[in-house]
Order: sequence, then C-alpha cells, then structure tokens
Amino acid sequence: MDRLTYFIRRLLLVIPTFIGITLVCYGLVQVVPGGPVEQAIMQMKGMGGGEGKLTGGASGTISTEQRKALEKHFGFDKPFLTRYWKWLAHDRLGMRQDSFKYPNKTAWQLIRERFPVSLIFGLTGIVLSYLICIPLGITKALRNGGKFDMASSVVILTGYAIPALALGMVLKMLFCGTVDSLWDVLPLSGFHSENYATLSAWGQMGDIASHMALPVLCYVIGDFAVLTLLMKNSLLEQIGKDYLRTVLAKGGSARRAIWGHALRNALIPIATGIGGILSVMFAGSVIIEQIFEIPGMGRLSLEAIVGRDYPVFMGILALTSILGLLGNLISDFCYILIDPRINFHK
Repeated sequence: MDRLTYFIRRLLLVIPTFIGITLVCYGLVQVVPGGPVEQAIMQMKGMGGGEGKLTGGASGTISTEQRKALEKHFGFDKPFLTRYWKWLAHDRLGMRQDSFKYPNKTAWQLIRERFPVSLIFGLTGIVLSYLICIPLGITKALRNGGKFDMASSVVILTGYAIPALALGMVLKMLFCGTVDSLWDVLPLSGFHSENYATLSAWGQMGDIASHMALPVLCYVIGDFAVLTLLMKNSLLEQIGKDYLRTVLAKGGSARRAIWGHALRNALIPIATGIGGILSVMFAGSVIIEQIFEIPGMGRLSLEAIVGRDYPVFMGILALTSILGLLGNLISDFCYILIDPRINFHK
C-alpha cells in the first residue's frame, strides 16, 4: 500500500510540476528579443524601401497602431496568464496553434512529421547502448585491472573525449566520399535515398540502415563510457560488500554470488537512466541531426529556437516535459522490479 500511495502521489505531482515548467518557459519566450512581432516589423521596414510608405512619415518606421495590430495578430495583446491559459487548454498545449515559420501547418503537424525519425534513431541508440554497455561493464568488472579492462577503457574513454561534431565530420570524411581516395560506402546525409519509394521492403530497411549507421554511432558513442563505467563500478562495489562474502561462506558458488546477488543490486543505478529514454527518444540530437541533415526533432527544435517559432518550441517543450516526468516514475518502477525489497516511505 505504501508503494501504491507513493506512485499515486508522484503521478498527481506531475500536474503542478508540468504547469510550473511550462509557465516559466512560456514567460521567458515572451520576453526574448527578436520575436514574431519584431521580425514582422523588420520585414515591413524592408518592404518600405525607405520611401515612408508604411506610415506616410519617416522612412523605416511604423505607427503605434500598426504595432498594436501586429501584437493582436500574434496574440500578444492579451494579458500573460490569459495567453498561457489559451495555450494550455484551448490550443491543447499549443499543438493547435499555427507555426510562425510554416503558416500552413500547426505545431502538432510539424512534430508528427519529425517524430518517427527521432523515434527510430532514439530506440536504436538506446537499445544498442544497453545491449553493449551492460555486458561490457560486467566483463570489465570481472576482469578488473587486466589487459582487457585497460584496453577497453582506453577505447571507450577516447570515444567519449571526441566531441560529437568532430566525430561526425571525421566519419563523413572517411566513409561518405567527402575526401578523394577515401571510402565512399555510406550516404552523406538524410534519412533515406531519393528512390526509397521504389525499393522493396528489404531494400527500404537496408537503405534506412545505411543512412542510420554513422549518426547512430555518433549518437551512442558518448553514452558508452558513462554507462559502461557505471555498470563496472556498481558491480565492483557490490562484489566488495559483506553480504557477498556471507553467501560464499555459506557454501554458495562464486557464480551464484555474482550473478544471483551482486548483479541484481548493481543494476539499480542503471535503472536511473531508463526513465530518461522517453525524452531522449523524442528530443533527438541537435548536433548530429544538423551534421547529417536528418529531419528529426532535434533539428526542428533548433529551427524553432532560432526562428522564434514559439508555438513549435513550446509544443516540443510540453511533450518532452511530460515524457521526462513520466520517465521518473518509470525509473522508480524499475527499482521495484529489480529489487522488490525497496520500500517507499510516506
């Protein structure tokens, strides 16, 4: 009952936390210079051509009435809390609002177009990270201080030290034919080829896989070191505890002590990052998507921030906030699955 009460309280706490996050961010984007009203004014000044056509007065200026008309057009003429409530309730977290950059599309339409791409990249990266790093971390812990441990540490720490931007450019140079005399075996950019629609089902899967190879490698290389070393150190900590020596003293085998007891407890810190999978899958990676020109959520976020496309930016923020908050609940649930002895007090 304590656990059920805890999860109900955490679930209810999601609502005020979400409102607090979005309220603060909504307020900040309202005061950032270079918003849609300012951009419209700059366009009008450019259209004026220095002939005073905008106001009939000084060239390159607009009247107060014109500015108020622009503020009304973009919804900035109403009080702040009124605008926020309209965004939250009437516009369904802003998803029904038209994009400032793409007037013929709503924020939800743009997000829905980019979401499958980021979902595929995110799922692939997360699955590969856990499938490789957890066994690698266990192996390093069991061979702590050996040649394998030292050699693998050098490799993963070197990969971790290389920035994603630099790694992406080097990989494109090596495998995408951007430099003569090097290999041209993988696509340079994009998510699929121009003839994608004409390919068979297997051909389409192979085409997407070839486009994903380098971006996914850049995507997961930074997580390799963190996740691998976390798994190794967590297992080493458990191996050195008294309860494991007790198991061995009672006649238990080393295999049983490690795989049946130590490993289970060592996985608890790993569960902390599981909840972040939801937001990571959705948000994507801005740098990697820019390098490889992938039409994903990360690139859309950057375009919305640079272009002051508030509806799209706030829509992405709202969804990632919800996923992040729910991810924290998933992490707690994973704790219980790994170790049912964990109890949450009131």
